[in-house]
Amino acid sequence: MYEQFKSKAEAVSAEVFRFETRYGALDSICSFLIAEGVADSPGCYALWAACPFLEGVDRKQLREIAGLKFDINRKLATGAKIGISQLDWAMADTGTLAGDSSAIDGRLVSTMTEIHIVLVPTSGILPDMPTLLERLQPDSSAYIAMITGPSRTADIERVLTIGVHGPSRLIIVFCDDLEGQADGN
Repeated sequence: MYEQFKSKAEAVSAEVFRFETRYGALDSICSFLIAEGVADSPGCYALWAACPFLEGVDRKQLREIAGLKFDINRKLATGAKIGISQLDWAMADTGTLAGDSSAIDGRLVSTMTEIHIVLVPTSGILPDMPTLLERLQPDSSAYIAMITGPSRTADIERVLTIGVHGPSRLIIVFCDDLEGQADGN
């Protein structure tokens, strides 16, 4: 299902990567942040929302990146270049990501930054929406997010514009050893 998801997501301009371990994913993300010139100044920093991916990860490598912040608020989010969050599921038939986004920091980094990096457990790839609906827990989720590609609109004279109402770039990072709600956690 990964290849099907990747094909559908890339068709709507998302970038998709897969790593066997969270450390492989972490190295790739850190290299990306450095290559993008993340720095501790407005318009240049990155925000990483609290998520299971960070649990048990040695943050030494992350602390060495100037401009990477973990305390998130609306003001910081409006000046951030990159936001990093985690979602639980990916639907193979549409290339759509889905998850509980009740925490405000996850919503801020996914909607107010120029680039959004999303971590997803590979085990969270589902075939389609009906399968997702079987797994959702509406009683415990105040806000379910669904993301298909970077932000886009064509409402102005039917001209497609990327990034007007959210990130202009969506990077999806699957991690084989990352557990999530899809695994029953």
